[in-house]
Amino acid sequence: MTDRDGRGLKKGLTSYGDAGFSLFLRKAFIKGMGYSDDALERPIVGIVDTASGYNACHANVPDLIEAVKRGVMLAGALPVPFPTISIHESFSHPTSMFLRNLMAMDTEEMIRAQPMDAVVLIGGCDKTVPAQLMGAASANVPAIQLVTGPMLTGRHRSERVGACTDCRRFWARHRAGEVDATEIAEVNDRLVPGAGTCGVMGTASTMALTVEALGMMAPGGATAPAVSADRRRIAETTGQIAAQLATQPLLPSAIMTEKAFENALTVLLATGGSTNGIVHLAAIAGRCGLSLDLDAFDRIGRKVPVLVDLKPSGQNYMEDLHAAGGLVSILRELKPHLHLDCLTVTGRTLGEEMDAAPAGWQQDIVAPFDAPVYPEGGMAVVRGNLAPGGAIVKQSAATPSLLTHRGRAVVFTSIADMAERVDAPDLDVGPDDVLVLQNAGPIGAPGMPEAGYMPIPRKIAATGVKDMVRISDARMSGTASGTIVLHVTPESAAGGPLALVRTGDMIELDVPGRRLHLDVSDAELAERRLSFKAPVHEGSDRGYKKLFLDTVLQADEGCDFDFLVPEKTGRVPKDR
Repeated sequence: MTDRDGRGLKKGLTSYGDAGFSLFLRKAFIKGMGYSDDALERPIVGIVDTASGYNACHANVPDLIEAVKRGVMLAGALPVPFPTISIHESFSHPTSMFLRNLMAMDTEEMIRAQPMDAVVLIGGCDKTVPAQLMGAASANVPAIQLVTGPMLTGRHRSERVGACTDCRRFWARHRAGEVDATEIAEVNDRLVPGAGTCGVMGTASTMALTVEALGMMAPGGATAPAVSADRRRIAETTGQIAAQLATQPLLPSAIMTEKAFENALTVLLATGGSTNGIVHLAAIAGRCGLSLDLDAFDRIGRKVPVLVDLKPSGQNYMEDLHAAGGLVSILRELKPHLHLDCLTVTGRTLGEEMDAAPAGWQQDIVAPFDAPVYPEGGMAVVRGNLAPGGAIVKQSAATPSLLTHRGRAVVFTSIADMAERVDAPDLDVGPDDVLVLQNAGPIGAPGMPEAGYMPIPRKIAATGVKDMVRISDARMSGTASGTIVLHVTPESAAGGPLALVRTGDMIELDVPGRRLHLDVSDAELAERRLSFKAPVHEGSDRGYKKLFLDTVLQADEGCDFDFLVPEKTGRVPKDR
């Protein structure tokens, strides 16, 4: 018997120098939990438990675990849940992105350390799903993703509302004086009516849809509401597929291929998905030895329009997309633009799963390809002397008149500086200016927080202005809208040109022309660079913060840690 080649309980034996004793001791302790010899002879399916009292998006995880266990046992395998880190977007300091890689490491090492022939990854809130797939890609043990599912919508007076596009919309109205303290408190009680992830096309919904398109999820698994019977049935099916993977291994490396990532990126564009999705897919692809070609991604976006009428690019919610047939309704419209021969976790191809899905029906959530919600993909990539490594604009959620704009820069040197001055009555700012935020990237913040959705200065918002051009090296919530340039690369803290912008400089944004230009001479920029100083973070001499700051990559490479990424063997997407 060899510990690494074994199956079930024999897999990955603890090193005592005696394999027989290692197995004997392992069985003795696991029997203390009430297992029989018959149960312990079965293939083992690990189930990642990310329930947490801090994570409402994962409040249904205990129910999902029971449903997964049922599916695993119906298929003749042994389910074994185990805990890992759980991250919630609004409960993570300084930002959930700062902790994503830690969760990925935790997931990878627990999959490696414990005996399992396959693993079910239960995630939901924004950074948990990419963290789990990053870990699974590196461990390369048969894996399947199960998401907790979107929350249902609530009601504020006569209006249907849901987190978190409506959170931001009502808060902006409150800042502008349109909604008083009493009403904003009422809204706060209605935005999250129960368990589940944000019910709009935020990052959680984006990752669910792209992961199903990637082939790493049970067919139809992306959209069912968290509290629905459909979600529990999907969990049971996930358990059955995991048991199949345990006996007929299909590795993540065989599923998450170049073509599969192209499918996922195409769906990202067609759904008007979160800008966070491009960072996360870059990180997952990086773990698979693939680099993301932003320019090729942008060229696909010229051909693939937004088809899904969900907030913030549209008006509806994830429960509506589920009622409209879920992802397969989108895939059918995209069929000529997809690689239908890609394998999925079921062992069948994406095309075969599409053919096996129920026939479509009349609905108004997924638009026909020739009558889209928005004529191009949800995102565009802009470049120029301000962003030589590229930057992202969610054009489908922007103000059309601002997509071509020239304005005077109003610079905030940090998130703290912005918080202190943005609402000051004496702030020198006008509605046509360009708000610029520095030092909010992976290193600068640290952790690249969702500060890119910079608030409209109070005195400007009070005049009725709803949008301004905003530029930063930060991220933006997928639930947010506005004419916002994000992920500027290289970031300010790494000495990128964004660090050299000064209040009063003129900036040109030309999204149709894919251009972002700082109207300052090269000589002047060189002079400014002489006085550049990188930010110094308190506590950066030890622990996880030191590891993060020393090794984090830039946004275009997914903000992973450099030592976790294998040598690149390919690029995605490829032009077709």
